[in-house]
Amino acid sequence: MAGLVNNLLILFLVFQNICLGFRSPLSVFKRYKDTTRSLSSECLGSDRPVISLGLSDFALDIRMPGVTPKQSDTYLCMSVPLPVDDEAYVVDFKPHASMDTVHHMLLFGCNEPSSTENYWDCDEGTCKDKSNILYAWARNAPPTRLPKGVGFRVGGETGGRFFVLQVHYGDISAFRDKHKDCSGVTLHLTHQKQPLIAGMYLMMSVNTVIPPGEKVVDADIACHYKRFPMHLFAYRVHTHRLGKVVSGYRVRNGQWTLIGRQSPQLPQAFYPVEHPVDVSYDDILAARCVFSGEGRTTETHIGGTANDEMCNFYIMYYMEAKHAVSYMTCTQNANPEMFRNIPQEANIPIPVKSDMLKMTHGHHEEMKDTDKSSLLQQAKKEEEEILDQDFHIEEAVEWPGLDLKLGQVSGLALDLENNLVIFHRGDHVWDENSFDSKFVYQQRGLGPIEQNTILVLNPSNAKLLHSMGKSLFYLPHGLSIDKNGNYWVTDVALHQVFKLGADDKEPLLVLGVALQPGSDKNHFCQPTDVAVDPTTGSIYVSDGYCNSRIIQFSPNGLYVMQWGEETSLGRARPGQFQIPHSLALIPDFSQLCVADRENGRIQCFRLETGEFIREIKHKSFGRELFAVSYVPGGLLFAVNGKPYPGQAETVQGFVMNFSTGEILDTFIPLRKSFEMPHDIVASEDKTVFVGDVHARAVWKFASTEKMEHRSVKKAGIEVQEIKESETIVEARLKNNPESTDPLKKQEKQHLVQQTSTGVSFVLVTTLLIIPVVVLLAILVFIRWRKTTVYGGKGGGGLNLGNFFASHKGYSRKGFDRLSTEGSDQEKDEDDGTDSEEECSAPPPPPAPSSS
Repeated sequence: MAGLVNNLLILFLVFQNICLGFRSPLSVFKRYKDTTRSLSSECLGSDRPVISLGLSDFALDIRMPGVTPKQSDTYLCMSVPLPVDDEAYVVDFKPHASMDTVHHMLLFGCNEPSSTENYWDCDEGTCKDKSNILYAWARNAPPTRLPKGVGFRVGGETGGRFFVLQVHYGDISAFRDKHKDCSGVTLHLTHQKQPLIAGMYLMMSVNTVIPPGEKVVDADIACHYKRFPMHLFAYRVHTHRLGKVVSGYRVRNGQWTLIGRQSPQLPQAFYPVEHPVDVSYDDILAARCVFSGEGRTTETHIGGTANDEMCNFYIMYYMEAKHAVSYMTCTQNANPEMFRNIPQEANIPIPVKSDMLKMTHGHHEEMKDTDKSSLLQQAKKEEEEILDQDFHIEEAVEWPGLDLKLGQVSGLALDLENNLVIFHRGDHVWDENSFDSKFVYQQRGLGPIEQNTILVLNPSNAKLLHSMGKSLFYLPHGLSIDKNGNYWVTDVALHQVFKLGADDKEPLLVLGVALQPGSDKNHFCQPTDVAVDPTTGSIYVSDGYCNSRIIQFSPNGLYVMQWGEETSLGRARPGQFQIPHSLALIPDFSQLCVADRENGRIQCFRLETGEFIREIKHKSFGRELFAVSYVPGGLLFAVNGKPYPGQAETVQGFVMNFSTGEILDTFIPLRKSFEMPHDIVASEDKTVFVGDVHARAVWKFASTEKMEHRSVKKAGIEVQEIKESETIVEARLKNNPESTDPLKKQEKQHLVQQTSTGVSFVLVTTLLIIPVVVLLAILVFIRWRKTTVYGGKGGGGLNLGNFFASHKGYSRKGFDRLSTEGSDQEKDEDDGTDSEEECSAPPPPPAPSSS
């Protein structure tokens, strides 16, 4: 009997150990809960810092413990330990902050916080050891978002065991009532191994010197990449007060591809990489910071104090888990000569409104009265700034594309590789017989266009690379291309909008009812153009010739909202349209600009709400403005229409400063003449294409010389003149990301694994219990049959403060809050170690015929 009891005890212990492997995640949080700080009763955050989200997922609430900052420009830090010992992955962030009280928040991961107090002044630093920025939130800036299947690795043997939250309280007038603040962020963590691991790549200049009074000083950084492929999805720039613009690039085979470009005077959050960028072995990563030494009387060096400067370009990336490196740095300039070919946008300061300058950096700087006076004068200049760009656009007369045999050219776009895409009408024409008085198409008997209506051309030599669109359309009109390379087109005869894959014969999405005009949520009336938000995927349609509205749809085509109305008698008011003909989405400013054709103007609206922001209208536009195109960096391109009899406005193209609306340049063809320029598209190197619906032609234009930036008034600097003899520069940005099919497969496996977690747990538990029950029955049976007793035996990073301290002339004396923003990130230059972890398998009258 004693043997039976021993045996049962052993089985119970074995079974208990097995079950512990499947215990609820909450069971591992007891140690954490015992040491959790008590939050103020005024805090609105959860009093349960750790919340189970299922078998393998949990949420961690990181909040300020009820603080009341006593002065403006205060930085407070607090830390929270990772509540589990084993490895976990941060897969999402949810901020809890109001821009009325908080200027910005940063979340770091490390192993040893700078203090053990509930919270502390960030002057003491954030972490004592290697740290890494995991998240950034700033007012007027987008929050950090991780792609699906991507996570930051924490805990275990290699990940950080503490989170440190830094909150910058700017203007504390909101705390006059002495209330307590509990701003912070909630993390979504999982124990499921992520197929892709996020990391940080820091590019930093360490030896730049800015002479006093020098108007332009460039700090260049470049390193050869010698690791497994990584995919970039977010970037962040950082300088102190002298920085004007910071730009980062991938250079492959001499081609510069923009990663991100931003003013360091704007909120220094992480911004999404607009177009996917992959980095492979032997690519070069390059960055440039542009500074001005005006107003300084002594040399300015790289360092961590208020009087020093910094040049940092942070890149968030992800890699396959088995090759993942969590942190890498670049502090040298491996190839200074290559910066002669850096895109000229890198030298153009980004306009910043004066109200955005207040407390932007997250630095508290003690200033003398003279310094304050100088700063006020600079702010006044910035309010009056006009971006003066000295360049001229002319036709590229050697381009053979003008001689192509085309139908009526209605739409143009540039694909992800900067190839020119043309949308034309083949042998169909839009004339007075095309529609009846109710806008119903009258030439259906002709059938769809039998020629390929979408042509992809090499932008340099006009060689045909690809064609499609046969037997799909009747009267093509608008064309745009989203960040994934999909074509979005409109057909005014079909009254529909189509989404097409670059290699698909059938549409991926169709909006509207074929050949049925209408003005409700499900119908269009001769829709003209489409724009797709690269961040949210929202679809915007201009509708159209016989409606006067902009309609927003969700990424899968569900109606969201609309705005706009028909122009009333007299002067057109904001939000009124007379043929909204062309769209330009401005992701830099979250705006949608519309070419209001017959009102001869551009109207810009807020993406999220459709709220009218401003109008751009010039006498030289004449009575019609047909199309508008935006280039990241602040340039707006447009084309107008023929003037009425007796009017003298020239049919031409326009280059404008988006921020001010000022016309910087105009251009006309040298070969042939514009008849009815219908669409325009431009690239970041200021190569411009114009398609003409009457001339049935496409012109190419380019800058006659690399831009000579004589002055940038708002920044108060003069950018060096670039004296080069080239007449036309066609530096194409190539972006050939690796196939994402493996990633999609991993995401699918991951989703399947998540949805089957509950079933798997029940199944595994059942399978474990059944053998134990059977074994117990056998033992009882044996005990009953035999008298013999049967028994057995139970079986790093980089700390910028220390780095600068090692350089001659640098002292820690006066090391202030600047260090918490960009200096106390990492301790050493160790790139990390490769992980051997494997991926888990987880209406006006009908428009004239010439339109």
